[in-house]
Amino acid sequence: MRKIKGRFWIEENGQTLLGEGRVRLLEALLECGSISASAKKLGISYRKAWRLIDELNKAAGEGVVLKSSGGKGGGGTVVTEKGTKLIKEYRELQVRFYNFLDGELANIEENLKS
Repeated sequence: MRKIKGRFWIEENGQTLLGEGRVRLLEALLECGSISASAKKLGISYRKAWRLIDELNKAAGEGVVLKSSGGKGGGGTVVTEKGTKLIKEYRELQVRFYNFLDGELANIEENLKS
C-alpha cells in the first residue's frame, strides 16, 4: 500500500510556533493538569515541557497555558480557552492536510496506471 507522508507546523521568523509536539503537550496538560505529569506521559523532560509552554505563551501574545507554583496547596496548570481552540484548529487543519495528501496520492496512482 502506497502512502504519502508529511508533517506541518506553523513558524514565525524561523521559529516554530505550533506543531504536533506542542499540541500533544497541550492535550497532555488538559488530561494531566500538571507540567510534570504531562512531561512524563510524553517522555520529555520537565525543563523541555516548561520551555515549550513558555515559548507558546510568548508567541501567542497571551496565555495559552496558565501555571501556578507548587507549595502547600500544590501547583497546577490550566490550558486556557485560547489553548483549547488552538488544539481544535490544529487538529482540524491536520485532517485537511492528510486528506490533501491522500488526494494527491490518488492522482499519482492514476497517472501511474495510464
